[in-house]
Amino acid sequence: MQVIQKNGAKHGTFIATNGDDVIGEMTYQWSGDNHLIINYTEVLDSYQGQGIGKKMVEKAVEYARENHCTIFPQCGYVRGVFDRCPEFDDVRS
Repeated sequence: MQVIQKNGAKHGTFIATNGDDVIGEMTYQWSGDNHLIINYTEVLDSYQGQGIGKKMVEKAVEYARENHCTIFPQCGYVRGVFDRCPEFDDVRS
């Protein structure tokens, strides 16, 4: 499993893949130059319960730290991960 990022000027996506198959997606919008609003997360039913969603969140946190950004977890799933992981508080807005 691999998580790749596709970043655009106004929005972007973290995509989880298994080989050539897309198995999960997490979308975000930019608010200003250094603020991500994660608004949607989905993992295919056959891959749920395997930590795929959390791996996408971890990749977003890694990106935010490297690029001095903050994350607003608008998506309920991502908000739950942030609530359970105080080690992500440094990038939470």
